[in-house]
Order: sequence, then C-alpha cells, then structure tokens
Amino acid sequence: QVELVESGGGLVRPGGSLRLSCAASGSFFSANTMGWYRQAPGKQRDLVATITSVHNTNYADSVKGRFTISRDNAKNTVYLQMNSLKPEDTAVYYCYANLWGDIGMDDYWGQGTQVTVSS
Repeated sequence: QVELVESGGGLVRPGGSLRLSCAASGSFFSANTMGWYRQAPGKQRDLVATITSVHNTNYADSVKGRFTISRDNAKNTVYLQMNSLKPEDTAVYYCYANLWGDIGMDDYWGQGTQVTVSS
C-alpha cells in the first residue's frame, strides 16, 4: 500500500509564507511526477505546481514567482514553498504522486491540508 503524508498547512496572514511537505511511503519502486493541487470552496481541483523526477517544473500562472516546488528523491518527498501568500490562495492543498510499482504506474493523492490566508 502507498500513502502520501502531507504537513505544513495552517493559518497565515497575507504576505506571509508557508512550506508544505509530502512524503510518499509504501510499496513502490520510484516516484515519477509529483506535485500539488488545490481546491477552494465551490471550485474544482486545480494544478498548482508539478515537478518531474529530473526536476523539471511547471506552475500555474497564478503562483509563478511566489511558489517554488522542489523534491528530495532520496526521501520520496515533495515540497511547496509558498511566499507572498494572498487570500485567494486559501484552499485545501492536495499532494499528488505518480508512482511506479509492481503492476505499473498509478496516481495517488494525499488527504489534503488546509491553507488559510487571512488577516
């Protein structure tokens, strides 16, 4: 079984920073693309940022220049450094990982962590 464990969410004031972490554990060979998605109330789940196993990155336009995604392949962990946070960043943030296991590739999701940006 595979589990994605997220941490780092919370309440922060506008302009502040948070760092999210997500560690993949369980039975798999390697992690391919990993990333973060978010879902605000009444909206669909949208891509925030992704990072490949060779550290190529992709960001939503709304977070470019403010967020940085990174990963530690040895720890099977992906991070999201969020700076200059805005109220519109408020959402549940979900970790995503495409993992290679015994029966091939599959997509996995974390349980989500709440990020609230408010004064």
